[in-house]
Amino acid sequence: MTKTELCEEEDGRLVMHIEGRLDTPDADKVKKDMQELYECHDRDIVLDLTDLKYVCSSGLRLFLNLLQEGRKNSCNVTVTGLSPYLHKVFDETGFTRLFKLD
Repeated sequence: MTKTELCEEEDGRLVMHIEGRLDTPDADKVKKDMQELYECHDRDIVLDLTDLKYVCSSGLRLFLNLLQEGRKNSCNVTVTGLSPYLHKVFDETGFTRLFKLD
């Protein structure tokens, strides 16, 4: 099961913490949880994946869609807290070249 939490940092960035396993059945719930991020304008977004243990292709698609929407809305999207496993997934899918990693 995937758990998400959205908060705002002092510098105005929106941060979404995603934890657990982002499996295909959870992708629709996470997409709904991310809706505020998709509507963000002129504010940077951070995806904190420190506690994310697994991500499926549907989850990666959510991240990619968020990046594309962010670019349309003049938002930078940063990914932080990648475990070695997730870093490998991001590397193999080319996401390390697309996203700003922190």
